[in-house]
Amino acid sequence: MRTTSLGPGEAARVVADVLSYFGETAEAYVRRRHAEMRARGLGNDEIFRRVAAELPARRVAAPELSQRQLRRIIYGG
Repeated sequence: MRTTSLGPGEAARVVADVLSYFGETAEAYVRRRHAEMRARGLGNDEIFRRVAAELPARRVAAPELSQRQLRRIIYGG
């Protein structure tokens, strides 16, 4: 709050959103990002390439997952 123009309620919501984002499991992240990119019209090959590149950049990096493993998270199997 001291370094922004946010009020106490707004600052609390931002902190909660950030903590929720970084507390997300790798599987939940993959599912969420897949749904977001599908909604933008991207195909699975592009989605899985992007998600695989994003995972290592997360605060607590997920293990490296192959496209096959990513597909299994989305579609089961």
